[in-house]
Amino acid sequence: MIFRLDPILRPMVWGSELWVLSGYPERMSVVADGPCKGMTINELVARYKGSLLGAENYRRFGDEFPLLVKFLDVHDALSIQVHPSEELAQARCGQHGKNEMWYVIRAEKGAELMAGLSQQITPDEYVRRVADGTITDVLAHHSISEGDVFFIPTGRIHALLPGSYIAEIQQTSDMTYRLYDYNRPGLDGKPRELHTEKALDVVKLRTREEIDAIRFSVPVKIGANGEVLASCDYFTVVRYVTAPGRTALYTSTDCSFAAFLVLEAEDAQIECGNFVEPIHKG
Repeated sequence: MIFRLDPILRPMVWGSELWVLSGYPERMSVVADGPCKGMTINELVARYKGSLLGAENYRRFGDEFPLLVKFLDVHDALSIQVHPSEELAQARCGQHGKNEMWYVIRAEKGAELMAGLSQQITPDEYVRRVADGTITDVLAHHSISEGDVFFIPTGRIHALLPGSYIAEIQQTSDMTYRLYDYNRPGLDGKPRELHTEKALDVVKLRTREEIDAIRFSVPVKIGANGEVLASCDYFTVVRYVTAPGRTALYTSTDCSFAAFLVLEAEDAQIECGNFVEPIHKG
């Protein structure tokens, strides 16, 4: 089975995000065409269960689709933020945590992002810097270019900066704790809520060595065309590259579904059994 989904555009104070695969209740993906047109992704899961998600995934997540995939078009800095772990998010409000990864689709010259700390700080210094707005002074800046990959586990302070277009793969969660937001208003003209108290037991203050391991620079090869870019308990991201006239072969298994994001394509198509459809960039 293959399903093509309608994207959901969400304007943001820093730019916009396009939710292209989502089982999140407030913004749920809908099937674009075919016999299941108009069904939400979670309705598909409820209908096909383990035959869609994979038996183990269905056991873990039930009728909620377990991944959220977005395209982020960043024109201004995102808030300085951190995400809670699965265990903490479930204990606090019955939601999922938010491990995520970024794939840089496009970046302007000189573009950067922030992830992790540039130096070791104490918990007391962290509290002071969040309160006086100087937390940005101790965040590590990373220059970025097309094809770069960053894994952002729960507890790591981070923010995207202007001039980038990013694919974000994450758990099905919208739990974000904002630590600092440049004293700017939201789209409604009101100050955006900060979550400094909630974040106190979430933030992990990392060493320089752990910061240097943020960037994934050596993907792991699988098969003739694939390479694993990032992997955790909630998702594995693989990049497939082919040349004109050649085929990238993905073999499904009983353990999981697969979601495909097309980053480059010209006169290409996707085939599954008797299903054949042209595909294009985006």
